Amino acid sequence: MQYPLLSRSGKMNRLIYESRELGLNKVALDDLPGGPEAFELAAKFCYGIAVDLIAANISGLRCAAEYLEMTEDLEEGNLIFKTEAFLSYVVLSSWRDSIVVLKSCEKLSPWAENLQIVRRCSESIAWKACANPKGIRWAYTGKPSKVSSPNWTEMKDSSPSIKSQVPPDWWFEDVSILRIDHFVRVITAIKVKGMRFELIGAAIMHYAGKWLPGLIKDGGGSTDEASNSSGSSGGSSSWKGEIHMIVEENKDDTSTVEAKDQRMIVESLISIIPPQKDSVSCRFLLRLLRMANMLKVAPALVTELEKRVGMQLEQATLADLLIPSYNKNETLYDVDLVQRLLEHFLVQEQTESSSPRRQSFPEKHMYNGVQRGANPSAKIRVARLVDSYLTEVSRDRNLSLTKFQVLAEALPDSARTCDDGLYRAVDSYLKAHPTMSEHERKRLCRVMDSQKLSIDARMHAAQNERLPLRVVVQVIFSEQVKISNALANNSLKETGETQYQPVISNRKTLLEGTPQSFQEGWAAAKKDINSLKFELDTFKAKYLELQNDMDILQRQFDKLTNKKQTSAWTAGWKKLSKFTKMTTLENHDIDPQVATAPGEDTRKTTRRWRNSIS
Repeated sequence: MQYPLLSRSGKMNRLIYESRELGLNKVALDDLPGGPEAFELAAKFCYGIAVDLIAANISGLRCAAEYLEMTEDLEEGNLIFKTEAFLSYVVLSSWRDSIVVLKSCEKLSPWAENLQIVRRCSESIAWKACANPKGIRWAYTGKPSKVSSPNWTEMKDSSPSIKSQVPPDWWFEDVSILRIDHFVRVITAIKVKGMRFELIGAAIMHYAGKWLPGLIKDGGGSTDEASNSSGSSGGSSSWKGEIHMIVEENKDDTSTVEAKDQRMIVESLISIIPPQKDSVSCRFLLRLLRMANMLKVAPALVTELEKRVGMQLEQATLADLLIPSYNKNETLYDVDLVQRLLEHFLVQEQTESSSPRRQSFPEKHMYNGVQRGANPSAKIRVARLVDSYLTEVSRDRNLSLTKFQVLAEALPDSARTCDDGLYRAVDSYLKAHPTMSEHERKRLCRVMDSQKLSIDARMHAAQNERLPLRVVVQVIFSEQVKISNALANNSLKETGETQYQPVISNRKTLLEGTPQSFQEGWAAAKKDINSLKFELDTFKAKYLELQNDMDILQRQFDKLTNKKQTSAWTAGWKKLSKFTKMTTLENHDIDPQVATAPGEDTRKTTRRWRNSIS
């Protein structure tokens, strides 16, 4: 009974005939790839029993044939030749069989790698994934439908018809059942084939949603997909992908098998994300960064992920940016991480602004007013995000003034057209830290510019008792300066209305072509200026009335004081003034001939004046 097996297997032949035991009736093959199932199929083949080669058993049988050394040297048409032919001509030509074989290779390491089964299946999958969707005629699983009929999946499983439209992401679901190392091999092969980076990024996000539940909360049932995946592959793999269970059971212990698997998934996904901007969403990157910090991923990969987030920081939201600090005795949120993200963003902005391609971008969209108005610059959006983040983290009593100030002053002044967000953050910080000294409060208020505050913010600041007195005075002064400038500009406009009438008509014509939001904003500003002008005119009228009343009171007061202060001296001075007036009238009546001697007249007048005094 042993001879058919020995004649076809070189390893069995060697073990039997080279053994020194005479009555050997048992051979241990503990390291046989594929296990008992593969050995049973190999034995059936040796004894001439028909063996059905399918995608589920071909990889194990091929590795077992290699282990048993069932080569062509022993017998023509041996098991290695049969299984290799089935792999090359049947499995690799089928999409679904390639997926099944690659999935079955998870338990056959390193034999499947050494026999190039993983490489060949990965390349076959990549080639079919990069094919034109219009030319796809093979069956695939496809993503679960949300709106269409329940028979959608069955239609895709059977095979797509000629008239059915195949979506570009048709291969996401099938590839996402693979283990992370095999998924990396497939994505690497797809990159070499030249697929668009947006599709590669979407496939990575879909895979993360399946294997990392909770990473993408709004992914349309990603948690259900992950549970289905773990249920379908739970018997053949230890990759459970339940990170929320790890956190609930033991948050500090990351040395468990599940945590190591999660760490490997996160590190692998970071390494295969396409380098192009917007290949994946900023929300996905931030959630991946949160999980990387929690699982203690390699610092080099964390730094690379932080740079990727900095490239698209303007797309982030406050909820995703509130990443907890996993170091004890520190702030509630990781403020240092946000500071690093902001630094990477500024470096990226400077690099893009200095590149020629970035400089030619505004010329391309110069006349696209709707798009430019709907999408403000990245720095302005990041400034709003930072202000909201500062307002949120300022409630933490462990947040130091230095960290708050450094983060608030990280962006240039041009990034903020209005400092209302900074004022809210400063006021919130003052509420949470009531024991600050006067010097610290002044230092805190230096991060905002009182001239950039809105009217509501200035009114609130003028009545805010938490602010230093100097800051309140600056706010009131800036408000007065703005009112004066607005009134001066309005008066200049009124005086030059007749002179510059053609220009104003042209401006009105241009204003009609501007968006409605701009016209409404201009009308509101003009209304505010008119109301301020009316208030100033009212103040001027009241001032004139008060001045007239003051003059009347002053005259009445002078009359009363003149009556009380009459004396001999005042009466003498009054007589002297009357006599001086009479002398002046007599000099005007002198003969014109006498008037020709001005010197003598002057002397006589002077002498008479002196005589009158004596």
